[in-house]
Amino acid sequence: MSTEAQQIILLCIAAFAAGFVDAIVGGGGLIQTPAALVILGTYPVSSVLATVKIPSFTGTAFAVAQYLKRVPIRWKLLAPMCTVALISAYTGSQLLLYVNNSFMKPVLLVVLSIVAVYTYTKKDFGQQQQKRAPKNETGYAILISAVVGFYDGFIGPGTGSFFILLFISLLGFDFLRASTYAKLVNSATNLGSIILFVIHGKVIWLIALPMAVCNALGGILGARLAIVKGNGFIRVFFLVVVAATLLRFAYDLFVKK
Repeated sequence: MSTEAQQIILLCIAAFAAGFVDAIVGGGGLIQTPAALVILGTYPVSSVLATVKIPSFTGTAFAVAQYLKRVPIRWKLLAPMCTVALISAYTGSQLLLYVNNSFMKPVLLVVLSIVAVYTYTKKDFGQQQQKRAPKNETGYAILISAVVGFYDGFIGPGTGSFFILLFISLLGFDFLRASTYAKLVNSATNLGSIILFVIHGKVIWLIALPMAVCNALGGILGARLAIVKGNGFIRVFFLVVVAATLLRFAYDLFVKK
């Protein structure tokens, strides 16, 4: 078997695992992106990051299809969220082509630590949907989409977790609804980044397409499991992914040279 074939097989395994995790609470980039950076070490980093955006998009899209069968969506709220998220992610990816994003990691380490502690100690967090929407719901929704969308384009890891946290905290969603909306808006952020990377010819399609198929399969399986298991299961998975994200940033800051 050729080296190229071995690389694709390993990346497809990583893509499947990433799709599974991402479909439940986000964070699939913690699996897929590091694997791609190691396995495709001879390629430019921008090309690797561009390539993994393709399977991220397909996996999220197929996971969304599963969620839509069970979770009602308010399309009038979602449409501006996706539009703003796409534009913000495009802008963040544009900036990534020119600016190193490593200066954000210490900040994110602190933020994620707070998120993990808060979610763990507040047992009822995200377990029930609030009966009344907040007064500033549309404003909050657009703000979340803009900020996290830009983050996804510029940095990436933990995007789904940030969406879920903010949808629960500011919009009053439960975990299942928050995860559904996170997938939909995250599809828009991935698309925004993909548009930019395709324009600049950064995607390695021979690798991206088989990874996309495997990520989609993982996304379907993960979404179905989340729907069956419900809010309690998603909360535990959310904590695991946040902890993994913390370890990733801590490694980058204190161990990696």
